[in-house]
Amino acid sequence: MPDPAAPLAIRLQHCAKTFADGTRALSPVNLEVEPGETLVFLGPSGCGKTTLLRLIAGLEAPDAGGSIWFDDVDVTAQPIEKRNIGMVFQNYALFPNMTVAQNIGYGLRVRRIDAAERDWRVAELLGMMHLSELGHRSIDQLSGGQKQRVALARALAVRPRALLLDEPLTALDAKLRDSLRAETDRLLSELRITAIYVTHDQAEAMALGDRIAVMQKGEIAQIGTPHDIYYRPNTAHVADFVGSMNRLTGTVSGDSLLLPGGGIRWDAAAAGTGNGAAGSFEIMFRPEDVRVVENGAANLRGRVASAFFLGDRTRLLVEVGPNASLIADTTLRRKFSPGDEVGLSLDAEALLKLPLH
Repeated sequence: MPDPAAPLAIRLQHCAKTFADGTRALSPVNLEVEPGETLVFLGPSGCGKTTLLRLIAGLEAPDAGGSIWFDDVDVTAQPIEKRNIGMVFQNYALFPNMTVAQNIGYGLRVRRIDAAERDWRVAELLGMMHLSELGHRSIDQLSGGQKQRVALARALAVRPRALLLDEPLTALDAKLRDSLRAETDRLLSELRITAIYVTHDQAEAMALGDRIAVMQKGEIAQIGTPHDIYYRPNTAHVADFVGSMNRLTGTVSGDSLLLPGGGIRWDAAAAGTGNGAAGSFEIMFRPEDVRVVENGAANLRGRVASAFFLGDRTRLLVEVGPNASLIADTTLRRKFSPGDEVGLSLDAEALLKLPLH
């Protein structure tokens, strides 16, 4: 028998989902979630991330031929109540006619845990969630952040082997999301519980995920660490969806890559563009990889079209040629105005290359 306290390994084999009206929500997916890791499903609305979560939970069944394994047990046919998982929904689904403590202890009561054990676990979770003074308060007296913590405590009260979270911070304001994101990260690290987190928010995914699975049109476009997803995206969709991305068309000429506004040294063979032969490629790079420099150190030049002071940095939209512009983030403490000429520096190591089609 598996240890009920041990982190759970989750495996999906050929799991697809087609709804009764013929809509294909999910193409066949093969996926392994390591015991104790936090895996984030990241993508826009309608990409299949919530459907995938619901398959793991047992709220949906995969198409014929698909299977879901918890450790070495096939749970494909098991209902949600048999899978020993905890769930936190976007709307929290708290019971308004119960107090905070009663909400947290609900699953324990359903499982007929004796009153003393139930009270002890509820008190432990109230303390863990910084809700000790609110146990007797009704749900409608709580803030959004407090409700989120109650929902998380209720999911953890039954000591699940895996925790599934479906966009739990979406309804909160930006400042509260930031603080609760940090709290959630701390809690998941301390508990070492297997967690699967669904979000469309890139910052949440980067902050919380040991690995991120970027979803696109019912498929996993790429799965990897946050560092890999950000710096080594496999596709243009992943590159565009995670963070801001510049795109310029470059032409290889000898040992140079000619770009609108200038050019940079380019090792064509090392970059996989042939032995110096001319060719056009779509070049992608992050705004933070563009440095604003003195003209003597610049390999690109342009003119500021707009400037946005963001406090910790200034974001510039720079025109570098006819119908060609790029975004540059700079921490320089100077004021930029539309029309200013600026020198820019960009290193070949920062570039991603995609062939033009």
